[in-house]
Order: sequence, then C-alpha cells, then structure tokens
Amino acid sequence: MSVKVSEPAFQGVGQKVGIEIWRLENLQPVPLPTSDYGRFYYGDSYIVLKVLITTGGKAGAYTYDIHFWLGKDTSQDESGTAAVKAVELDAVLGTRAIQYREPQSHESKRLLSYFKPCLMPLDGGFSAGIKTPEDENFETKLYTCEGKRAVRLKQVPFTRSTLNHDEIFILETKEKIYQFNGANTNMQERTKALEVVQLIKDKYHEGTCSVAIIEDGKLQSEGQSGEFWNLFGGFAPIGKKVASEDDIMPEKMPPKLYCIAGGQIQDVIGELSKSLLRTDKSYVLYCGTHLFIWVGRATRLEDRKTATQTAEEFIVNHNVSKLTTVTRVIQGHETNLFKSNFGSWTSASSAPPFEEGRGKVAAMLKQQGAILKGQAKTSLMEEEVPPLLPENGELEVWHIDGESKTPVPKEDIGKFYGGDCYIIQYSYDSNDKKDHYLCCWIGKDSMQEDQTSACQQTTSMFKSLKCKVVQGRVHQGKEPPQFIAIFQPMIVLKGGLSPGYKSYIAEKGLKDVTYSPDTSALIEIAGTSVHNNKALQIDLSATNLNSYGCFILQSATSVLTWYGNQSTVEQQQLATKVVEFLKPGAPSKFSREGKESLAFWLALGGKQSYNSKKLVQEIVREPHLFGISSNKGKFEIEEIYSFEQDDLLAEDIMILDTHAEVIVWVGQSVDPKEKQSAFETGQKYIDLAASVDGLSPYVPLFRVQEGSEPCFFTTYFSWDPSKASAQGNSFKKKAMLLFGPGVIEPEVSSRGGGATQRASAMAALTSAFKSSNVPKTTSAPRIVLNRASQRAAAVAALSNVLTAERKGGPPPPDSPRKKSPKSESTSPLANPEILDPVPASAPAPAPAPAPVLAPDPDPVKTKEPPSDTTENNEASEAPSETTEPNQETNEEDSSVKETAEEEKGCEDTQSTYTYDQLISKSTNPVTGIDLKKRETYLSPEEFEEIFKMPKEKFYGLPRWKQDHLKKKVDLF
Repeated sequence: MSVKVSEPAFQGVGQKVGIEIWRLENLQPVPLPTSDYGRFYYGDSYIVLKVLITTGGKAGAYTYDIHFWLGKDTSQDESGTAAVKAVELDAVLGTRAIQYREPQSHESKRLLSYFKPCLMPLDGGFSAGIKTPEDENFETKLYTCEGKRAVRLKQVPFTRSTLNHDEIFILETKEKIYQFNGANTNMQERTKALEVVQLIKDKYHEGTCSVAIIEDGKLQSEGQSGEFWNLFGGFAPIGKKVASEDDIMPEKMPPKLYCIAGGQIQDVIGELSKSLLRTDKSYVLYCGTHLFIWVGRATRLEDRKTATQTAEEFIVNHNVSKLTTVTRVIQGHETNLFKSNFGSWTSASSAPPFEEGRGKVAAMLKQQGAILKGQAKTSLMEEEVPPLLPENGELEVWHIDGESKTPVPKEDIGKFYGGDCYIIQYSYDSNDKKDHYLCCWIGKDSMQEDQTSACQQTTSMFKSLKCKVVQGRVHQGKEPPQFIAIFQPMIVLKGGLSPGYKSYIAEKGLKDVTYSPDTSALIEIAGTSVHNNKALQIDLSATNLNSYGCFILQSATSVLTWYGNQSTVEQQQLATKVVEFLKPGAPSKFSREGKESLAFWLALGGKQSYNSKKLVQEIVREPHLFGISSNKGKFEIEEIYSFEQDDLLAEDIMILDTHAEVIVWVGQSVDPKEKQSAFETGQKYIDLAASVDGLSPYVPLFRVQEGSEPCFFTTYFSWDPSKASAQGNSFKKKAMLLFGPGVIEPEVSSRGGGATQRASAMAALTSAFKSSNVPKTTSAPRIVLNRASQRAAAVAALSNVLTAERKGGPPPPDSPRKKSPKSESTSPLANPEILDPVPASAPAPAPAPAPVLAPDPDPVKTKEPPSDTTENNEASEAPSETTEPNQETNEEDSSVKETAEEEKGCEDTQSTYTYDQLISKSTNPVTGIDLKKRETYLSPEEFEEIFKMPKEKFYGLPRWKQDHLKKKVDLF
C-alpha cells in the first residue's frame, strides 16, 4: 500500500510515462528542470524515476524503476540520503518499484539509455555552487567515450600519456572538437561517439565550432592530424589501455545471504532457500557480480530505510566492486535473476508473465554458457494493428510437393490445407522500387519432409531474387496481420493434398479428412477486418458454435450460414464472401441463433450446449530489441533499452521481439557468413525463449535487411527514411549525416596499418628532415612542428608502421625497430624532453618550443604507391633523401634508409608459390616463409582467383576481415 506523501517533492509522482529527476540540495530532493536532464554534477546525488505504462492506463497499470545516481565527489551523508529518499519514493508508489544504485562512471545500461546520446558528467555541484558555461573561463577537456549504444562519457587527464589504442577520446577545445579513434575500437563505438561530439558542439558551442576525426595510426605533420598532436606537444608512441582497479570485472561467487536486524548484518546459516526469507525482515544477497537488497512485505517503512543504509555500509566494509550491480527488490516483485540463486522458488511471482519469461531465458542462456548483457523489462500496451503491406501487389503461391513446388491456380489462392506447406511471394512497389515479401506457410499437420523442403526452397528463392527481400516463416494459427491481409479472404481447411501427407495417412490407416466442396464441413469466421479476416474449418459439432461468431455449415447439396446473436456485420459480410469463394454460385441459406431448424442440428450431430462468451484476444506486449553476436563460441544477447532507429548499426544483427512475431534485422556491413545464418540465429533465439518463456515456438519469424525494412518493422521506431537509405558503414553514414562531407579525411586507416600509413609516415619523415634554409615558395602557410619533435614523430611513426606490418597488427606503443648503434646515439627518440607529456594541470597545453606559422618549404613530391604492391615496391618508391647536409641529419637519414633497406631486402628475396603449396594443410608445404602472410606469396592472378578480388581491394579491408577471408581459404 502507498503511504501518505511526507516529501513535498514527491507529490503526485508516477502518473505519466517518462522520467522524473530530483537533485539532493541540502539533503532534500528538489525537482530538476527538464533542461538539465542528463547533466549530472560530480558533487551531487540524483534520484531518477522511470515510469512505464502497461495495460492502457488503468489503476495499477504502471511499472516503476528507481535509480539513485551518486557522483564521485558526493558526500557520505548525501549518498546515504539518496538511498533513503529512493525508499520513500518507492513507498509513495506502492512499494512496487525496483531500485538501482548507480555510482558515477559505473552506471547501468538501463539508466544510460534514458539519456541520448549520453549522460554528461560535469565538474562541481550544488554545495560548491552550480556554474553555467557562461560563468566559467573555457578549459580544454579530454573525455573517453565507451559503449556501442548506451554511451558512458568520462573526463580524463588532458595529457598525451592518457591516449591509448583501446579507447575513443573526445578532445574539446574552444574552436574545435576532435574525436580520436583508437586502433582497437570498433565501428559501432566510433559511430555513437560521433553523436556525443554533436551533443557537445550543439549544447556547449552553440553549433559553431568545427569537428575533426583523427584515426589512430594516421600520421601526418599537417592537416587535422597535425593539429591534434600539436595540442599534446607533438607526436609520441602510445600504448594499450592500462587497466585500473575499477576496470577489473568482479567474479561470480557462490551466493551468500545476510540478514539485517537492528541495523546490523548477520550471516544466515543453512542451505539457500526461499523459506529463509521472513516477511518482516530485510536481507542482503551477495553474489560477487550482483548484490541484492531484499525487503519483506511486512517490513515497516523505517526498517526499510535502515536496511538500505546498512546495505550501503556493507558495500563499503566488504570492499564491494563499483562494477557490482546493486538492486533492491520487494517481496513479491523479485527479479528472476534474484530468484535463480535459490534452490527452489515454488510460489508464482506476482510479476507479469513476460517478465518471468525473460528472466528464465536469461537463466537458460547462463546455464548453456551464454552471456546475457542486460535484463529485459516487461510492459504491456493496448492492442494496435501494425501497418500492413501496400495493396495491389502481385501475389504468387506455390504448393509444396516433396522436393518440388507447384503453382497454385489463381482461383484457389487463399485456400490452405493444414496437412500441406506453401510458399508465398507478394511483390509490391515501395519507394520507386520493387520489394518482395517472401515466406513459407507451415500447416500444423504437415510432414517434416515438406516443412524442410518449404524452408529450403524459400531460401533458394530468396537468394535468386538478387535484391533485398523480406524472408519469413509462418506457422498455421500464428499468421501475422500483414500476411492475412494479402488474401481476400484466407481459409484454412482440414487435410492435405501433398503426396507426403497422403502417404502418411495411408501408412497409418487413418481416415482422410481432406476438405472437399462435396463433403460436410463446419467453417468458423474468425475475423472482422482486413488484417484478421481468416476462416477456419473446425470439427463438425454443435459444441464449437459461439454466440459471438458466424459459422458456415456445408453439405454436399447446400450451404447454410449461422449468425450468432452477438456477431458483427463485418463477420456476416465476410461469411458471404467465404461461401462464394468455396462454392461459387451455390444456393445459400441464413439462420440466426435461436431460430435453427431440426435439420441444422442433425447435421451437427445433435443439439448441444456451446460457448456464449467473447474470446479474449492475446495481449499485445511491449516490443524488445536485442543485439545478437557470437563471441568465442558463446551466443551473446544484449537488450537495447529505450531503443530507437539509431541503435540499428550497419555492422550488427538485431532481433525485434514483439511477442507476436520475431524479426531479425541484418545490417548491410555484417559479415557475409553471418548474413547467411541470420535466419538460423532467429530460430535459435526462438528455441531458447520458447522452452521457458511465454513466447510461442510457432511465432512468425522474419528476416529483413537494412535499407529494405517493411512497414510492419519500422512502425516500432520513429523512422527516418533518409537514415535508412544511406550507404556505407555506420561510422561514415553517421559522420555524413551529422557533419556533412569533409570531416573524415580520405584514406582513413581503420586499424593503423597498410600502405597509406606507411606512405604518410615516409612523407612526414621527408618533411621533417627538409632544410629550413631552402628558399621559400609561395605555397599556403601551414603549422610546422619544431624540427626535433617533427623528426621524433616521423622516425617513431615509420618504425611503428614497419614493425606493425610484420606482426600483422596495430603499431606497438614502445617497440621501435632496432637500429644501428650509430643511429641510436643520435635519434631524437632518445631525448626524454621531447617525449615529456603535458602536465595534467596545464589549462591549455602548448608544445615547447611553440609551433610557428611559416610558409611551406618546397616539399619533396612523394609518389603514393599502389596498394596492391608488396612492401618492397612501396618502400622503394618512398623518398629517402633529404636536402639538409649537416651531420646530424645525415646520420638520422641514414638510420631511416637502413630501416627502409632492411624492409626492402626482406621482400626482394620473396618468391611466388602456388596456392596448393601455401595452404595450411598442404601436402607439399613451403618452408622458410612468413606463415602469417601466406597470401603475399601468391601471384596476382592466383590471388584474385582465390579471394575473388585484387590485392588492392583485399589490403584495403580491415585486418579482422582479411583474417576472416584467409581462414575461409585455409591461408590463415
């Protein structure tokens, strides 16, 4: 029961869908202006209420999630007060909410999903006086940006040593915002980071500053890359991310139960079971990865507050990791993740069935070695008819006859036999192109051989269409609205016509009940409109009648339509259409409920009682979106909370589960092998959910492709067609959409290696050793780094590139190529002053000495080598001479030339071998070659034959995709 509102700030809360936020000011909750939603200060604590509606706004139709966010600089008193106020808010809402503790930088994805694109952490707080950007002098800031969809933004020290290969960084200066993409970050993380850059630009720079994208490994002394490194005092090699204590994920441990009594924690002795939980007590369940606070229903409000404070002390005293999820549940509203820690949980939970099922799916995935990154949340909504496919399309239907298919005559399209399988292709015009809705229909009494054949032939047709097609599989009785609407009308009849079904009936000695216009049959009119106007043949018995329906009683000589007293005009009109479809021109009679003739009852086997209640339709539930992937053989499923169209990334496979159908969405940049198995991935999801969830194992399954999404998919999003029509990977599409062309420089290196990077490094090296005494030209001025820093950057760049190419990965942070003793003694890399990072306290870093604007000296033209040549050719074409005759330059130049020559020599001796000699399982293997680069020993002709692409295109692919292709042809 809810309690009297003792806190004025909580008056009338929870009555509208969405979020409400309070900030603690002087230990009292104060409503936060909506303009400040998503801006949380380090020194403050906040309470966030998320309200979801269930069955249309009736009493008790809301579900609640309460989060209390604790800034890293918030006081102990304020932290404890936030937890207590969350309990008071829950009491006002009727003690039904689930509560989450959210430490700064370790927030749950559920909370982060409320703030798109990210929650913005700000320095300061209420006690220190909230400052607006106008009140402060601008300070350059460096952030890390983590997450593919729920983005976590964190400010880090503005020093060069902070940068690494494993994270994305956002550098905010007064005039420009830079996004630095670490070499080991993925495309999805880079894409979401662009949205954060856009947020910072619009909200804190009034949309006027410029934006630059810097790729890790793209080394140039000029342009955006040069500007970026200049802000850090010049380029220096960076390393991998150094894991901190907060990054170490807690390990799962055997659950331990503690009782909270009188503000004290006491161990609970005995085997963990539900019977240990007393309804007037509170408990802490600690599992390593999760910590639960369980509160009995009969526990007084004051005791609940004490329990929460005691749990906070437990977290501190037991050194619980910040990454441990802390959740508070009330008796009767436990999550399945909580209940899974007990040996048995006999009584049914009061949580909605959908919540129960999702939790069970999570438990099963864990048992099978899978990982569930998120827990689904239930919410029901009023039934709505999703958009249907466009009308006046071209419809073709095939009947499955063993391993072949036979076209269904036009006059019979719409008749389906429960013992058979069919293939349906509906072609329609959409956005000036022809789209196809292709699916197979599986009768509930059909043979397994026919079902397999139907699925295989549908897949073959899907591939042969050579365009983006919606592929589906529909089971009898689970037809979705857009399927039914294609047929006017749709009738499902008993029996079957396929040879497989006929053979089965004969083999088992069963009576053939296949429908015929000359036999007696009872047909129910199930629908009332275009999206559910389905008729179904049922058993010939009076018990199957219903006052809320219409029925057709057919005999060899006549047809009679029976109208229930509660039937609708639409049902009666549909009945007339069905009669004409089944027996064109046959005489028809009508009979109303209560006025039946004796012959009517005799035809049904005698008068009997029947149902007079309206059938309750299945509740349409809130849709859920999941990201699906396979990581080291484990099937991973991650729920995307508060999902939107931008969560559909081109590199991903997603599953939209509406509970009425499952739709697999395939991004255009997904690996081809994963694309081929997308339908099987959807079936795997259904199998897991069907065994433990309310999800039917016969739920319709569809596969849609990016750029060709049907209306019954897009209706679950606020859909923008311009986003869907964009081409390319998610990162490039987002950059073009937000900032237009020109932000991403050409020849971006996705993993810090390749011909482009080597050429850039050599060009930078040449420019670095260029004499400052060369006569000036009239070319445009540019920023030139001081010579020592520039040489250091160039030598380090080339060294890292060449080393990385040999190892097949991104440039190592601290492993330059070994040089001669002479070059080691003179290399600027040995000068620690050059590599000294910018102090963290520096408000605006500058290189020492400061860069100067100078006219561009006459550059040495660098010929860009073609990307399909070997390293030998690329190195030989890069310039290796300088124009400065002093000894220091010559020595350093000699070092670089030795490096290039060494690289050249390695490849001058390379021979060409046949594919059969190079494969991993070769019976005549080649010795003395680099086994990690087998493909480089193929001739250009054989290379293109094996990989179906020239070398230029192959080496332009990301490293992971190259490795994937090499594995497929046994060259990895």
